Amino acid sequence: MNTRRRLKGVVTGNKMNKTVIVEVSRTFRHPLYEKVVHSSKKLYVHDELGCNVGDEVQIVESKPISKTKRFVVEKILNKQEVDTTEPVVEEA
Repeated sequence: MNTRRRLKGVVTGNKMNKTVIVEVSRTFRHPLYEKVVHSSKKLYVHDELGCNVGDEVQIVESKPISKTKRFVVEKILNKQEVDTTEPVVEEA
């Protein structure tokens, strides 16, 4: 097994070619004050699988792909269901 970091997050943007923005959240206890702290980070991730906004993905550390991309989508854990029905517009 390799030592690359694997993180789970939610896709928040997919407007770029082969790149998605993934928000990774973590919860930890503050070392001095013992308060539970929630923090999140947005990462630019290389995507060959075709993720959509709302999908839960597992990302893995890789060699630098570009100036900002250091992670690759490894697999899609949960797909967000897309509503394909058109909204009904009523005219008064």
